[in-house]
Parts: sequence; C-alpha cells; structure tokens
Amino acid sequence: MNWISNYVRPKINSLFSRREVPENLWTKCPECGTMLFHRELADNLNVCTHCDHHMAITPRDRFIALFDGGVFVEVKVPEPIADPLHFRDQKKYPDRIKAAQKATGERDAMLVAEGEVLRTPVVAVAQDFAFMAGSMGMYVGNAIIAAAERAVALKRPLVLFSAAGGARMQEGILSLMQMPRSTVAVQMLKEAGLPYIVVLTHPTTGGVTASYAMLGDVQIAEPNALICFAGPRVIEQTIREKLPEGFQRAEYLLDHGMLDRVTHRKNLKDEIVTIIRMLTRQTPAVHGDLPVPAPSNASSNAPAPAPKAPAAKA
Repeated sequence: MNWISNYVRPKINSLFSRREVPENLWTKCPECGTMLFHRELADNLNVCTHCDHHMAITPRDRFIALFDGGVFVEVKVPEPIADPLHFRDQKKYPDRIKAAQKATGERDAMLVAEGEVLRTPVVAVAQDFAFMAGSMGMYVGNAIIAAAERAVALKRPLVLFSAAGGARMQEGILSLMQMPRSTVAVQMLKEAGLPYIVVLTHPTTGGVTASYAMLGDVQIAEPNALICFAGPRVIEQTIREKLPEGFQRAEYLLDHGMLDRVTHRKNLKDEIVTIIRMLTRQTPAVHGDLPVPAPSNASSNAPAPAPKAPAAKA
C-alpha cells in the first residue's frame, strides 16, 4: 500500500496532470523581436536590453523608480460625472471604463503622487497608455488641476509624464474642454513661480500635445518617442508626399528646436532633479544623502577619545 501511495499514484498524477506555466514570464521586444525575461526587463525599467527600445511602463512602476525608496503618497483626484453623454458605440462607455479599470487596476488614465526625488520634494503626474490609450477625459483634467493645486499649496515643482492617444471621444466636447482647463492649471504654476517639467513618452499625440504636454518650462522626451498632433500616416495621406526619416520622433523634434532634451529612462531621475535644482537655485543633489544621526546615537557609536598625554613638569 505504501509503494502504491508513495510511488505509483504520484507517478500517474505527474503524467496526466497539466503543469501550469505563467504566460507573462517573457516579453517580446516590438522593435528587435528579442525575447526578454520579465525580471530582467523590469530591472531595466522596461527598456530592451538588446536594442534599448523604450517600452511602455505603468505610472506606479515609473513612480517606484522615480521617488526615493519607491515611496510616494497618492494625491486624491475628484471624481467626474460617470457617463455625461450616455455614449455608446460597440459597448457602453461605463462598460469600457470598468474593463480598463479591471485590466490596469487604476481609476483612470492618470495617477498623481507626491514625494521626494533625491531629497527634492516634487509633485508628479503620469499617464497610463494602457487605460483607453491614455485618452484625456474629465478625470485627466481633474488630475492635472489637483496636481497643480497641490504643487502650489506645498510650493513644489510639478513633473508630468505624458502618454496619450489624444482626447477621449466618449466624452465629446467635455474632453476637449480639458485642454483650456489644463492650460489654466499650468498658468497657476507659472504665477506661483514653480517649475513645470514635462517628460514626453511614446506616444504623445492629439489634444494632449496641443495643450499641457507642450507647455513645460523644460521639455524632455524619451528616445524615439512619437510626439505629434496628427500622426505621420494621416499627414502623408493629406499632403501625398513621403515624410523624412524619423519624422515626429523625439530626436527629430530635438534637432528642430521643439524639445530641450532626449534622455534615456535610466537617466531621467538625475536629469529631472538637476533641472529642478537649477531652476529653484538649490545646491546640486547628493546621492546617498542620508539624515545626520541623532546626537545620542552618534555619541554611543563614536570611538572613545584617546587619553591625553601627561603634562610635562617644569
């Protein structure tokens, strides 16, 4: 009985049972086709280790890499009207929202947070392209206003990471109204004398490019990011001409004066802090700048002073 229980039954189960293998262990690079192990890709901030292609990264993962120790506090964003136009195409708009929320685990296409980056207090905003293509709706407008108000209240600079396909058609004119609303929010920062840094990631298009994404004091972009209002395919079909190589990509825009920097994702943290400290006239950030130990701890851990030599007799 022991032989049957301990050997035969497990052997039969191993032959007929199906081993479950996670499907997300490997990711194929869309640029070079290399299969990348998920841990290696995450450690490299979702940048291909073979061709250096910058893949999409969620706002939470971006903030974990950006803020010191991955620690940040979310800023609450006011909830807009759920379905103002009662819009329906192939699905009802609320059903699309619920599906996107389930897929991403986020409330909407933008996340607002505050924390420290290399000991520099900042407020940061990031768009999630996985949430309905990062489309700009009323929630995104509320998020930008909430971030600007928080930055002004705390007297902190605002850093925005854009990634969007444009305005959200399910909200019609209400989504387009977020363009002037976000512009007013940016103006609040300028009137308060606070830096506004924009990092344009792939892709940043449509009404987002025509509003808050191009109003930064300093415009940074990730390598090879598509940045435009109308896409290159639409332009080619309109003018019926072949566009230049790399048209509307970050490097092309940098060469033509529309961007200030094109920076690798690994170097963004240092770049952002350096610019902020220059604009706010602070000393350069120090890596590993930790708080000074308390006097009690310092005295207890300090080595005992060497005994003084006896004074010489006259």
